[in-house]
Order: sequence, then C-alpha cells, then structure tokens
Amino acid sequence: QVQLAESGGGLVQAGASLRLSCVLYGGAFNSYHMAWFRQAPGKEREFVAGIIWGSTKYADSEKDRFTVSRGNRDNTVYLQMNSLKPEDTAIYYCTVAFLAQIQHASASQYAYWGRGTQVTVSS
Repeated sequence: QVQLAESGGGLVQAGASLRLSCVLYGGAFNSYHMAWFRQAPGKEREFVAGIIWGSTKYADSEKDRFTVSRGNRDNTVYLQMNSLKPEDTAIYYCTVAFLAQIQHASASQYAYWGRGTQVTVSS
C-alpha cells in the first residue's frame, strides 16, 4: 500500500528557508509523477511544484524561490523553499499520480496524498 509522509514544516520569519521532505512507502517515486501542493485556510489546494515525466514543474509564483528534487533514494523527494513570504503560509502536501498524461496542476489527477506539514511564515 502506498503511503506518503511529509516533514520539515515549521514556524519561520519572512525571508527564511525551509526544506520539506516526503517519503514514499510501498513504492518508488520513479514509478509516479509527484507533486507538492499547498492549502491555506479558506483557499483551494494549489499546485506548488512537481516532477512530471522526469522534469520539474513549478507554479509561476514559486519558480524562482522553490526547488523540487529527488533524494539519493528513490523513495524521497524534497522541496527547498527560499525567501519565504507570509503568503506561503499553508499546509504543504506531497502527492503522486500514476504515469499517464495528466494536468499536473490539478489536484484531482493525483492518487495518493500525505497528511501534510504546516508551514507558517511570520512577517
């Protein structure tokens, strides 16, 4: 059974950096598309970054500050977040989709989700 577990969130000041980790149990990331989404209170879940067909994808507002990467092991991915802003405050989720043509920014395309990790950025 596939399970995902995020970690690395926390409370930081604006301008700081965080690195989120996601571990996949019961599979390997190279068998899936993967993505990071986030959801702020009262807002819809939104795409942040992902690895789709082996290539990195980013939301336009994050592409200069965030970096998604694979770890040395096939079951770990990271989201490096730099120059954090208060508007980055959200729960960040790791998710995977089966290898097929997908609309990568659409949450409905993804099959498995982690429980999320809270990121809070103070001004």
